[in-house]
Amino acid sequence: MHAQCAGEWHPHHITERYGLFTLIVLGESLLASANAIIDALDKVESLGPLIAISVLTLVVTASLWWIFWPPHQRAITSFGRSLRYGYTHYFVFGAAAAFSAGIEVELDVLTGKSHLSSIAASLTVTIPIAIFLLAVWWIAIRENADRVVNTVVPSGAVLVLLDPVLPIPVTLTALVLVGIVVVLVLRPPVASSRIDKA
Repeated sequence: MHAQCAGEWHPHHITERYGLFTLIVLGESLLASANAIIDALDKVESLGPLIAISVLTLVVTASLWWIFWPPHQRAITSFGRSLRYGYTHYFVFGAAAAFSAGIEVELDVLTGKSHLSSIAASLTVTIPIAIFLLAVWWIAIRENADRVVNTVVPSGAVLVLLDPVLPIPVTLTALVLVGIVVVLVLRPPVASSRIDKA
């Protein structure tokens, strides 16, 4: 009996643990961003940019969780896939945590604490978002999605990286992420027979 239990493994339980840790990191990121925004309230001349950053933070965090949400247990059907899944999560976790640091850099520029250019400050937000999107797509979505999803998610990551050069940088990132979520809801990744046999 004991030998039989030792040989079993449950991909659903393993991926659920990674998902829970991702949720914790995203929650901490949202909390850190909210605290930084509250801190900046009395240091800004106009509330408009601060409201835009607040909306971006909430929309991005919710979107990243939703993008991460599709079942991942199909991603670890073999030892090699399990290693890829596990080690790529360093990028997922790092990007989720770096997102709030980027929000804080944006706020430092907005309040005059930092002398970075607005493009450089925006890149501290968009690069982690793009890394998160690409990492989750590569480990959990790509092999189970259709051509539309496999075009939209990586293209969305590229569009997010272009966001800082636009005159209204916050809007594109929020719209792109909401668009990706809509595509994933309408065209959820499903297990293919090729993956099920692996």
